[in-house]
Amino acid sequence: MSVVESRPLNEVVFLTVAEVAAVMRVSKMTVYRLVHSGHLPAIRVGRSFRVPEQAVHEYLRESYVGVESA
Repeated sequence: MSVVESRPLNEVVFLTVAEVAAVMRVSKMTVYRLVHSGHLPAIRVGRSFRVPEQAVHEYLRESYVGVESA
């Protein structure tokens, strides 16, 4: 169970796709691809998506690739 799932909804901070793109420094289309592929959880509000802020941080932490010296 992720941190997002274990927190009460009134404590979860949701970000727009544009805000996620700014945090990750990628395009909005990249965020949409991550959402549609299931790599980034999101909820649909009308015609737009909201992504839990903690989910963005978890995704970045899990995706981190350390550079090893040769």
